[in-house]
Amino acid sequence: MDPRTNPYSPGAGTPPPELAGRDGVIERAAIALDRIREGRASRSLILYGLRGVGKTVLLNRIRIDAEAREIVTVRMEAPEERSLPALLAPALRAALIRLDRLEAAKAGAKKALRALAGFVSALKVKYNDIEVGIGSEPEKGLADSGDLDADLSDLILAVGQAAAERKTAIVLFIDELQYVPEEQLASLIMALHSANQAQLPVTMVAAGLPQLLGQTGRAKSYAERLFEFVSIDQLDPGAAAAALCIPAEKEGVRYDAGAIKEILDQTHCYPYFLQEWGKHSWDVADGSPITAADAGLATAQALAELDASFFRVRFDRLTPSEKRYMRSMAELGAGPHRSGDVAELLGKKVTTVAPTRNNLIAKGMIYSPSHGDTAFTVPLFDGFMKRIMPEF
Repeated sequence: MDPRTNPYSPGAGTPPPELAGRDGVIERAAIALDRIREGRASRSLILYGLRGVGKTVLLNRIRIDAEAREIVTVRMEAPEERSLPALLAPALRAALIRLDRLEAAKAGAKKALRALAGFVSALKVKYNDIEVGIGSEPEKGLADSGDLDADLSDLILAVGQAAAERKTAIVLFIDELQYVPEEQLASLIMALHSANQAQLPVTMVAAGLPQLLGQTGRAKSYAERLFEFVSIDQLDPGAAAAALCIPAEKEGVRYDAGAIKEILDQTHCYPYFLQEWGKHSWDVADGSPITAADAGLATAQALAELDASFFRVRFDRLTPSEKRYMRSMAELGAGPHRSGDVAELLGKKVTTVAPTRNNLIAKGMIYSPSHGDTAFTVPLFDGFMKRIMPEF
């Protein structure tokens, strides 16, 4: 069929044509943010799950919906090897300038900008990756001590006061939160806790890999009382079929039952992979209905494309010892697996391979779903490892 009319949209955070099975999460987030804006107690959300489950799509949808309700949003993605102050400073500056320009804004936004100026000035030396210029004179004694815990709390309180003055909320939307170092994450959680105690309308909605649960718990023991942790997993079969079929139906194309079964079996109902298989099924089919044979051809094409891009870019970040560790995991299957079993396959002691395992966790390639267990953060990666390293 004509690829120009192909309705599917595989990509990093690209909104799918049919966002199926996520209405409950979207509504929970909307309720929480509306309550926070009104000064009512509510926990905000941290979305966690494997790669390809649609966390970024959900985060963006919640943010866009919040902006439509005149909530001020601050969008960020935590990069590896960057400090939290360097991440926050330019994003908060942009949000506060928007707030300052609103007719109803008074002294609060200007005070928050002065707090941000002091924050940046005090921490530029400690975190030498802060490059943004604020354009406001700092207020002496406000968020300028050089201690991240104290200064970030002062800054977030000032931001919350500015939002309350405008009768809105400021929400930090942070993707890939697992890359924020734990000691800096602790400072952020502490600052948001201070704002929560003061009933100020500033909070965070974040997304990241499953290790976020352990990271936030280690950072601050009260994190589970400040945030609601929401697991984002593969879709149930009904929602997966809807995500696959509805975009095609809008173009006058349907799938036969065999094609739907093949695609759901191959993708394990993960949203990103549904888009990949849908795209390739459309391209190989001669017309409607898309058949099981078309879906079989799509499987071969989708895996080849994933191997060359989605999987390969992650594989290429690994050292030889990390590749061997992940190949051993793949030999055991999809997982999760006991770390001791992986070490035994490698012919080494658990303590010997522990640094490799820790490096893989830090890179976001694997995580520990429970003590002593290890699992891939990327679905279907076990099959890729066997294809890229056929000899074990």
